[in-house]
Amino acid sequence: MKKDIKWVVTRVDGKIASVSADFRGLSKVAEYVRKLPVDGVSEITVGKVSTEELVDLSSRTGWEDLRISGSAFQLSVWKRLYLLTHHEDGTPILPDEGIKLLSYSQLADLCENPRGVRAVAHAVACNPVAYIIPCHLIVPKEAIDKILAIREVAQGTIFKGTDLYLLDSIEVGEYEYGGELKRRLIERQLYSR
Repeated sequence: MKKDIKWVVTRVDGKIASVSADFRGLSKVAEYVRKLPVDGVSEITVGKVSTEELVDLSSRTGWEDLRISGSAFQLSVWKRLYLLTHHEDGTPILPDEGIKLLSYSQLADLCENPRGVRAVAHAVACNPVAYIIPCHLIVPKEAIDKILAIREVAQGTIFKGTDLYLLDSIEVGEYEYGGELKRRLIERQLYSR
């Protein structure tokens, strides 16, 4: 990755409640915890990790290791997102096992809500656990179309389309921490081992 950032990881009783590139996640966790009974939480910890440490943390994090707050619908979308990069048992899926980019409409289909693309997109935007729940892998349909077109042309070349679709000319969509970071996270997720 180009310039590394420090990710803020907030845990509630040892479980990951938020991962963000700033302290916004901490304030959301505080709002969630404020609504709980006093004896409902024993410990809240906050620490910073590098991107490499976050990638490692993601590879060791099962769904049950998360303590995230959201509506039933949001939780179902976030679980579906989580399963794009993790097996049901929490072990990571390697890039050559099938990690790929999806459009919002493809994700809505996976969530069995094909007519709820906007609601799914909103849930993606509210993801409290960056990278571990890989919202960065969801891109506009136009990006998927462009990737497919590039791959089709590239099949006739020595490149076979493997690395060509991450050209900087492809718009990867909105990301809370900027398009450049989203592009680097996509690259990291699709090509790391």
